[in-house]
Amino acid sequence: MAPEAVGTVEAVEPEGAVAEAAARSYPIVADVNVRSGPGTSYRKVGRLSAGSRVTIACQKPGETVTGPTGTSNIWDRIGSGRYVSDTYVRTGSSGYVAPRC
Repeated sequence: MAPEAVGTVEAVEPEGAVAEAAARSYPIVADVNVRSGPGTSYRKVGRLSAGSRVTIACQKPGETVTGPTGTSNIWDRIGSGRYVSDTYVRTGSSGYVAPRC
């Protein structure tokens, strides 16, 4: 028979919503320009094709845009100085799905 461990506790970290959101990627639903900030007046820094996937680091309010999934002022930061309108990303929500920037 193995001896019992006395005074030890195994720590189990629950998977938090923040960690889950950070690791999740979302599909782009239509070709979209990537901007340097949260609006169409910001410089274009790239383009994403429909079907590609992005990880949302954080979200912030900006210019209101009407796109394939509706109308919203939420912009998704997908990298440093890289934003896309949330209306081009299928997140399954009309609200925030990541921390605010």
